[in-house]
Amino acid sequence: MLSEQVYAHLRDAIMRGDHAPGDALKPQDIAREQGVSLAVVREALVRVVGEGLADRLPNRGFAVPAFSDRRWQEVAEARRTIEPAVLRMSVERGDVDWEARVRAAHHRLARTPPFAPEEGEHYSSAWSEAHRVFHRTLLEGCGNPVLLETFDRLWSASELARRWSARRTPDRDHAGEHRRLEEAALARDPDAAAEALTRHLTLTAAGLTSEEG
Repeated sequence: MLSEQVYAHLRDAIMRGDHAPGDALKPQDIAREQGVSLAVVREALVRVVGEGLADRLPNRGFAVPAFSDRRWQEVAEARRTIEPAVLRMSVERGDVDWEARVRAAHHRLARTPPFAPEEGEHYSSAWSEAHRVFHRTLLEGCGNPVLLETFDRLWSASELARRWSARRTPDRDHAGEHRRLEEAALARDPDAAAEALTRHLTLTAAGLTSEEG
């Protein structure tokens, strides 16, 4: 239970930007701040590393990932390779309950404002969560928990890059891209769904590079 609390604290702090890219995550300091043992902190840090939100450095402990376009383009390449294939499986295997969940997840995403004044340039927490749920729900029809765990890890890494970039893309039709994903999935068209997702992920990757600044 303590490990879960420390993990949640670390994850939220990193996603909020409380720790800059490359910052060390010192177990002793975290243990003192949270009033827990080093063993509890290390367990929580291992979970954060597993999500791609921290790195474990040989003989140097833990650190927030150093920001680099190359790193996030590698994450994007992994997502473009894996997620369209998983979506194909999901479209082919998903049942009626999956269809209902996809429709509900898209409805929530479409009705959630992307930005909130109090959260500045970042996408709102509510929209970010609705966005994650929609993308994950699209893939859940695959029925393979190992593939979904891979999605979870890559998604967390992508979200961190998106939070750090703090760039809006006003000319991009996010709503239209998500609508086309839903329509292709529910039409049971694996080719169209995979193509729409690949295009969506490619645009996201382009928006996170400094060249697109």
